Amino acid sequence: MGDYDDTDETLEEFYDAALGFATRYPEFGLLAEQLRAAPPPPRVQGTPIIVSIRIGADPQAAVALACAARVRELALVIGEDTASARHARYLLDLQGRGDVQVVIGDCGSVLDEAVVDLIPGTVGPQSADVLGAVTAVCAGVDGWVRWVGCGRLTVLAQIHCRAPELAQRLVVSQTVGVLDDPVRAMHNLQLDPAATTHVISSTPELTLVMPDTDGVEAIAIGRGDELYQALAAPDALACAPLLLAHLDHWFDQGHLVSTQFDVVALVLALDLPLVELLHTALACSARGMIHTDPAGHPTWLVINADYLVLACWLMAQLTQPSRRV
Repeated sequence: MGDYDDTDETLEEFYDAALGFATRYPEFGLLAEQLRAAPPPPRVQGTPIIVSIRIGADPQAAVALACAARVRELALVIGEDTASARHARYLLDLQGRGDVQVVIGDCGSVLDEAVVDLIPGTVGPQSADVLGAVTAVCAGVDGWVRWVGCGRLTVLAQIHCRAPELAQRLVVSQTVGVLDDPVRAMHNLQLDPAATTHVISSTPELTLVMPDTDGVEAIAIGRGDELYQALAAPDALACAPLLLAHLDHWFDQGHLVSTQFDVVALVLALDLPLVELLHTALACSARGMIHTDPAGHPTWLVINADYLVLACWLMAQLTQPSRRV
């Protein structure tokens, strides 16, 4: 392997060299086993992006979608219910992304009525052909397709069951609650524990975003703070009034901030070097609670992030109309 020079060597090349070195020398047998068990996540830059989303009372999913609309590779949005799909369609149209298809996942979610009222009556129901839409995205490329999950895992589990050949091509970034903690586990995942169990145990390329990390206050939006004021500026994004109305409704319910965990899942899918990963094994209880288990499925976890830089990135996405990443 020789001296490591990172000027030309890719992560995959470095991994192959390290594994080759550890394999050649018996004294490094344990290291070789650890490397084989945790190969680096696949490189996905430039591949299509599918966002599966539930837009609820907390506006964090809508904020993540507004950021995703700035990404040219965004190809498909799956709303978990009729209202989420209509909300997504309206937001994307405001952002000039009529080219992005929106379909209904029909997971039975129920939106806050005040959030539903944000959607004009002129925005009709979207197609319910999820499998057809995902098939079309996958047919347009060879190799991987990125999947950003901001809700329950029902739709992804259905794809696993109905089209496993497609599921094997998805590189999934999914927001979850705190592991091994029934109090702070994500409610969305427990609404369909069978789907959660299926996805956690069988997705080949899965990375989970946990909220239990230090520094997340940097990506929290509060009423009157810098990002809130930027959205209220005259030259803000076309979707800014929609986001502000959603945020105001959240604050009027007594919440002080909306923390943007779904944005972390998007940043992860964009392969931006802002997150710290840990490779572990996970399983799922009958109630849909995810926990560590040495005999579980190999999975990557986001255990930390550079939240100050991420906050700057978020500000840029929501306040620079002319730039698309």
